[in-house]
Amino acid sequence: MTTVSVSLLQQADYRFEIRFGEGIVPLIADEPAPLGKGEGPAPSQLLCAAVGNCLSDSLLFALRKFKQEPEPLSCEVTAEVGRNPENRLRILGMHATITLGVAAGSLDHLDRALAQFEEFCTVTQSVRQSVPVRVTVIDANGLTLRDQA
Repeated sequence: MTTVSVSLLQQADYRFEIRFGEGIVPLIADEPAPLGKGEGPAPSQLLCAAVGNCLSDSLLFALRKFKQEPEPLSCEVTAEVGRNPENRLRILGMHATITLGVAAGSLDHLDRALAQFEEFCTVTQSVRQSVPVRVTVIDANGLTLRDQA
């Protein structure tokens, strides 16, 4: 088993410096107004980034396993933020859309990669235990290749 750790140091109000370890530039996170000043990504945005990054990495890895080059990939993640039954703000659902940098027809074994890549995404599969995550994959021509909750 491995562990991952980050450290956070309060700068002012809701602004925190997040340290990831030696050799990695720290990141400033901040809540949007009225709590903070929006001087960095909010925690919900960081969660979206983590889900999108992990899914993109997993798809890239799955395709490269078959010696395919889908680059450049892009990913857009949206989170629905709303109130739970106790009237607390929560992330109620997420939707990630990954866009391949090439047409689907230029990639061999695309169907196999699409069938398995999500299972290897550590962050998304962990988040899915509490929050529904829908994943859509489209190619460079806008063709939807996968759309699954």
